[in-house]
Amino acid sequence: MNWIEALLLGLLQGLTEFLPVSSSGHLELGKALMNIDPKNSLVFTIVVHGATVLSTIVVFYKDIWELIKGLFAFKWNEETKYIFKIMVSMIPVGIVGVFFKEEVESFFTGNIAFVGAMLLVTAALLALTYFKKSNTRKINFLDSFVIGISQAIAVLPGISRSGSTIATGLLLGNKKEVVAKFSFLMVLVPIIGANFMDLLGGEMTQDGSIGAIPLLVGFIAAFLSGLFACKWMIGLVKKGKLIYFAIYCFIIGLFAIFLA
Repeated sequence: MNWIEALLLGLLQGLTEFLPVSSSGHLELGKALMNIDPKNSLVFTIVVHGATVLSTIVVFYKDIWELIKGLFAFKWNEETKYIFKIMVSMIPVGIVGVFFKEEVESFFTGNIAFVGAMLLVTAALLALTYFKKSNTRKINFLDSFVIGISQAIAVLPGISRSGSTIATGLLLGNKKEVVAKFSFLMVLVPIIGANFMDLLGGEMTQDGSIGAIPLLVGFIAAFLSGLFACKWMIGLVKKGKLIYFAIYCFIIGLFAIFLA
């Protein structure tokens, strides 16, 4: 992988991580179009995912700081409740990450037809939100768990994490701006934890086919484009524009199947 390919893939990851179009699916498609071996680019995937986590922290740093202060007040306040809801949402993806890690990684082998099929699933889920007009309540603990199940399913390439979690929250009747913020914050610990486990397991040192420069370029590109996409997506959810992404995912899904 050269630095230009890393730049393009980093931009692709950053933009699609927050938009409901599946960053993992687009990353796999991008690798296929550039003839990059997906088995030898797992390190790059880990690095650019870490970059988008950092962009999330930057965008929501005020909210994160308020949650931390509320937690260390050692009271059952709104901030503590919110953190516990995020913890509940992490249970499903935690189970998948601990017990089915190898099975999940087996899907990241360049199977473009599978990616296309999952993009069609994402399109269908996003389309359903178009018919849901009433969104007035806050996220409760049961909602958190159900949204967490959507996040666990979204480990599959082609299933959008932000798309599936936001759509699930909207279909449950949660407020648009509330579910968008929750969707972006709930992913922080799982991705940071996954990257940490990969570091402990030696994943970051096993593949020497990608140099330091492409990794750095990819990280910076994903971080900067992620900042833009995260802020943009919050506005789009408030305006209820997800139907356009459903159409996009449907078209790209068919393209991926045709490409395969």
